[in-house]
Amino acid sequence: MFTGIVETTSEVLGVDESDEGRRLRLRHDFDTVEHGQSISVSGVCLTVEDFGDDWFEVFLASETVAKTYLGDVGVGDAVNLERAMPADGRFDGHIVQGHVDGVATVESVERVGDDWAFTFSLPPELDRYVVSKGSIALDGISLTIAERTDGEITVAIIPTTYDETTLSAKEPGDPVHVEVDVVAKYVERLAE
Repeated sequence: MFTGIVETTSEVLGVDESDEGRRLRLRHDFDTVEHGQSISVSGVCLTVEDFGDDWFEVFLASETVAKTYLGDVGVGDAVNLERAMPADGRFDGHIVQGHVDGVATVESVERVGDDWAFTFSLPPELDRYVVSKGSIALDGISLTIAERTDGEITVAIIPTTYDETTLSAKEPGDPVHVEVDVVAKYVERLAE
């Protein structure tokens, strides 16, 4: 489980395409990385298969490639990283599983004083899970929905989030991973 508080951004150092699938090599500046460790890569929970002092490798299953945009990232691209939350850790964001529900598109980015307003179009099947002032994870970042309209959400981005995540490089038309609040999905299931 993650909290949506991005620890660092990373660069894709290598991509290996084979009949088995797709592997990414990512730079990291964590104190330690271990085999089998879960790391959120722009909101996608992936497992460390191999690692070195400043890099680690993850494998993308076919489901991951189908549900995310990680099948399209290349060498030099930036991603957000967050290690799984330890049992005795602080819970600063919201419950983020790293199970991407879909891919949204950046519609607009507007500077508002020291902040930014980002508007995203949502896949139609996810619209029912979002509420104004509710939680959402976009590229692994725990955010609060400032405004919700039919098929779109707007979030306010503070300078720290803008500067310390990949959002600063996003432009209209760019994809972002979406994970809706898991509580909404459980409520829907219980109400059925």
